[in-house]
Amino acid sequence: MEFLLKLENLLQTRKQNLPEDSYTTRLFQGGLDRILKKVGEESGEVIIASKNSSKEELIHEIADLLFHIQVLLVEKNISLQEIIHELERRHFQKVQKQ
Repeated sequence: MEFLLKLENLLQTRKQNLPEDSYTTRLFQGGLDRILKKVGEESGEVIIASKNSSKEELIHEIADLLFHIQVLLVEKNISLQEIIHELERRHFQKVQKQ
């Protein structure tokens, strides 16, 4: 979890500074459409890898998807902590209903 928060900070810095020769710079410069295209591509690759027998391939593809989702969150100014709070809220709501 700590690494994901560090990655979020790095992505925010990259979005602000747009360093040359940076993959994330190209994503942010391409805007929401480019970022969403990558999220869609990576989602499809996770589905395909899930149907294969290679755990390593699935881990690789999920890491790619998670990275691009974090880029999307930074683009939309949503923190990872906000997502965590939403998941916690849902969990505790469900627990209270039981």
